[in-house]
Amino acid sequence: NCTKAICIEDNIIQVVPIICNPPPKPTCANGLSPVQVIDEDGCCWHWECDCYCTGWGDPHYMTFDGLYYSYQGNCTYVLVEEIYKKVDNFGVYIDNYHCDTRDVVSCPRTLIVRHETQEVRIATVKPNTLQVKVTVNKQAVALPYKKFGLSIYESGINRVVEIPELKMNVTYNGLSFSIRMPYRLFGNNTHGQCGTCNNNTADDCMLPNGNIAENCETMADHWQVVDPSKPQCSPGLIPTKAPSTTPMQPCKESSICKLLLGSLFEPCHGFVRPEKYYAACVFDSCVVPNLDLECSSLQVYAATCADQSVCIDWRSHTNGVCSYKCPSDKEYRACGPIKEITCKSSQQNETSTKQMEGCFCPNGTMLYDSGVDVCVKTCGEFYCFTRMHFGEKFTVDCQDCICLEGGNGIVCEPHECAKQNKTSCDGEGFYEVNEVNSEDSCCPIVTCKCNTSLCTTKVPKCTVGFEVHSHIPSGQCCPVYQCVPKRVCVHQNAEFLPNSSVFVDKCQNCFCTNEVNVSTQLNIISCEHIPCNTYCEPGYEHQPVKGECCGRCVQTKCVIHTANNSDLILSPGEFKSDPYNNCTIYSCVNIHNQLLSSTSEITCPAFNEENCKPVSKYEKLTLYSMHGLLHPTLCSVRQRKDFIFYKSCRSVDRVVMTECEGKCGTFSLYSADANSMEHSCSCCRESRTTVREVELKCPTGHSISHKYIYVESCSCQDHEC
Repeated sequence: NCTKAICIEDNIIQVVPIICNPPPKPTCANGLSPVQVIDEDGCCWHWECDCYCTGWGDPHYMTFDGLYYSYQGNCTYVLVEEIYKKVDNFGVYIDNYHCDTRDVVSCPRTLIVRHETQEVRIATVKPNTLQVKVTVNKQAVALPYKKFGLSIYESGINRVVEIPELKMNVTYNGLSFSIRMPYRLFGNNTHGQCGTCNNNTADDCMLPNGNIAENCETMADHWQVVDPSKPQCSPGLIPTKAPSTTPMQPCKESSICKLLLGSLFEPCHGFVRPEKYYAACVFDSCVVPNLDLECSSLQVYAATCADQSVCIDWRSHTNGVCSYKCPSDKEYRACGPIKEITCKSSQQNETSTKQMEGCFCPNGTMLYDSGVDVCVKTCGEFYCFTRMHFGEKFTVDCQDCICLEGGNGIVCEPHECAKQNKTSCDGEGFYEVNEVNSEDSCCPIVTCKCNTSLCTTKVPKCTVGFEVHSHIPSGQCCPVYQCVPKRVCVHQNAEFLPNSSVFVDKCQNCFCTNEVNVSTQLNIISCEHIPCNTYCEPGYEHQPVKGECCGRCVQTKCVIHTANNSDLILSPGEFKSDPYNNCTIYSCVNIHNQLLSSTSEITCPAFNEENCKPVSKYEKLTLYSMHGLLHPTLCSVRQRKDFIFYKSCRSVDRVVMTECEGKCGTFSLYSADANSMEHSCSCCRESRTTVREVELKCPTGHSISHKYIYVESCSCQDHEC
């Protein structure tokens, strides 16, 4: 109870009241008066500068700390969000649009307030008017509205969104908005187009990344939010340039703007300086002179003055330009109560000194209820005197009521709904929805709706050549997916339409057919090999070659041209005599995969006439060298000339070679002493040899040196018989 207990001694306690010393009154950067805030102990108080941001016209902004700027973007923007998130899903946003035919300036269209599970939208019904409609989570609601810690109500010309837990309120009337937030809850923790609430204008132009822009026009464009209805808008675009305030012709300021600096608003000048509002008014009257937007500058200034408890009746001084018409059963007041007294609230004490302009019930009448916009002279008159008789029952606001005399004239109980068959929304994707009952609007009907986003089955990823087909079976919500063939051919993870060519390899012409492979469900690829000439000359065979389609003729046998112009075909390792000359032999060898042919001629021993005996007595002797006609000669050296072959290489010319040939003694005699046959054998063999060297020419073109044995002398040498 704002007292302090002090223990003296011996259980003696002194209780003294806490003394509060009034703190010095600070100066707020936004030019508004500071507010008294109770300390945490609930006893003393201190001054704070509330966060107060306004916007109006086309549009002009005054940040929390009082920095003025104009911005002409036509997207949806963040007015205020927390830097460090303390409140779930909290923020205030503005949807601007181009409000003149030249798309030069923009005006506010919708104010959006998000708090936890609710999103409030206050939208302008008709451009540049004070007609608005309110929706919560995209559903139209009647005012006053109060649910989940958020309330919405009418206050004069404004619609007010109030969040008591955060001690903040947001107002909007179609032409202007205001946001009031307590410094103790939001100080140093706001950013957006309304700036940072810290009583310092130096950082009001803060970008989302924490940097400070050179001006707030640049900063404002960076606070775009994704809006599906405005695909041309996205964060990070080039800042929207403000239109020039210098018109093509000299601009004469509107006389309405001068009212801000004159005696009419002078009582407020000491509380709120008018210069920035005057500059905005001149801007609007020069740039868009036909929209009467200058009225919004006076309206916002008057509302700010009323917030400081200074009420000014200004509309009657505008010669009808800024007049405001009320319904026939109400009258306009520049200084009416923030919350109008109703039959149900008449007993409550209204202590607020702040006032608000708007349409109010005439003197002598009272608003029946904040939810029933009818002025009555006596409470209960609205229903009981004009529609019902006393004692008659009726239903209103989903309550069963009866008209009684005295008091408010109405006694109500909650409306009872008839029992309904319980609807069970079983099945994946279904959820319950309350729909309006045409027979009883107070008793909604529970129906089942399908929301495919609640389905858990994921769309399968089909292999190449297949695609996803889906269908929703009767009585179900979630689709059933399956991969079905696309009636195409597939080769190397690529799809080919029927009758289109398919490249398999360069040796085949392939195309996609309309025939389907039963096992793979894919169309069949038909291929034909490229036509090839497989004829080869004799001695050659057609063999495939890697990297080539048709192969080529490869020599597998030797082709030898004989002396009589005929051809012989020999396989490697084969020997064959000339069909017309048995003394000529042809051969074919394969050396390192190269076929080489050779020709060999059989040479006869050198002919010596001395070895022949005469067979005729004629002077001219006929000599025969046939066997049996030669005189046997003794063992001696015989010479002959022939080619030397070695490893497919051959001597260039015939070489003189020697050999031993002739008769040696050989006999078999009977020996009486030994009583057996005695044998004596001798052979004509070389007795002395030398090694000679000759040059051989090889098929590859190179030459080699070859050594061979040359017989110098021969003799008869004994040999075992």
